[in-house]
Amino acid sequence: MSFGENKQVSIHHVVIIGGGFGGLYAAQTLAKGPVKVTLIDKRNFHIFQPLLYQVATGGLSPTNISSPLRGILKHSKNIEVLMGEVKNIDPKQQTVQLRYRKISYDSLIVATGASHQYFGHEEWAEQAPGLKTVEDALEMRRRIFIAFESAEKETDPKKRQAWLTFAIVGGGPAGVELAGALAELAHGTLKDDFRNINTKEAKIILVQSSERILPSYSPSLSAKAKASLEELGVTVMNGTRVINMDNQTITVRCGDEVESIRAKTVLWTAGMKASAMAQILAETTGASLDKTGRVIVNPEFNVPGAENIFVIGDLANYTHQEGKPLPGVAPVAMQSGKYVARLIKSRLQEKTISPFRYWDWGNLAVIGKHAAVVDLGFLKLSGFLAWAFWMFIHVFYLLEFDNKLIVMIQWAWNYFTSGKGARMITAPGEQPSITLEENSPLPAPFEV
Repeated sequence: MSFGENKQVSIHHVVIIGGGFGGLYAAQTLAKGPVKVTLIDKRNFHIFQPLLYQVATGGLSPTNISSPLRGILKHSKNIEVLMGEVKNIDPKQQTVQLRYRKISYDSLIVATGASHQYFGHEEWAEQAPGLKTVEDALEMRRRIFIAFESAEKETDPKKRQAWLTFAIVGGGPAGVELAGALAELAHGTLKDDFRNINTKEAKIILVQSSERILPSYSPSLSAKAKASLEELGVTVMNGTRVINMDNQTITVRCGDEVESIRAKTVLWTAGMKASAMAQILAETTGASLDKTGRVIVNPEFNVPGAENIFVIGDLANYTHQEGKPLPGVAPVAMQSGKYVARLIKSRLQEKTISPFRYWDWGNLAVIGKHAAVVDLGFLKLSGFLAWAFWMFIHVFYLLEFDNKLIVMIQWAWNYFTSGKGARMITAPGEQPSITLEENSPLPAPFEV
């Protein structure tokens, strides 16, 4: 059934692809509404992405920042959760194709997010993993702690230093937070754990292509963030672009100068590209994509020419507020998810709602203990107050009470002891080229 038809014939079916912030907030807004909702995701859990860097550096366990989708929505009897991957969309038949079945929809919300952007050098992905999923975070954690273990056994000073050199590419919030956490890990948490190496000699290098880190923040806060990182021992290379990676060596250019950095561990937080679902939408609906592959949407987040297909969150290029795309951050996904859900309900009731307007809650980034920057527009904070505010906001937006409690206890323990307890290396082998998938006996995820 489409908008405007007799609603007594059958209940309106909303299919949501993706259980991230956008998809989940849309589903929760549709709970107990006059619709049937099917939420489809490749995983059976929602992950709180802003804290993935803490999983990567051993500060938190994946279970601390994840919540089962079925558990979150168990009291919403009009919502069905399916674990599976959508392979195709048929706008004419109004169906989505999973591997073993088709599902009909009346309204479709696509919220599959984004992945890493290597700017035409996809071959770099093997050497420099990104940080978008819990699997990415665990792979980063594995490589980080393997580096220290390998350095402990290495007798050649040059090779040992290569193991103790960590290059982080990308100076946005994720890169800054990862660099700060890694510096605290190497220079604090691990300083007494090894016998043959001094982990304080670890080099953490943050490479940023623009002239300052945190370019979306005010220049003053960017400068304070850089100073805080340098105080932790991080080398910040502004205005520097990676031009090559080969055999655990990255080559960078700053102006006319070219430098090679021997680093066994390279971590990637630069850039993003839309998920593969964007290309499927382009092929099936004729939707236009921007240069990062995001779907260019109408003011109501629907695909031009497909009124009942909505694209939200990181997958959408929404330029109808200030003429430039909304940023790929969690608040945009949350607000767009809620808006589209309210829009669908209002259309079914033959009502209208106000045009979408994104409310910018501000930018936050933590650098280390007592060090963070907060830019709320009308208020800019740094230091201890910003750090406390950052902690409060992140605990507040964790979905389940037990996660809030566990994270607060873990952070308190880490604060007083400088300990990070989630340091398991979860796959065998020492070389970064060895991946969990190649070595794990676990079967592939079940798919509907």
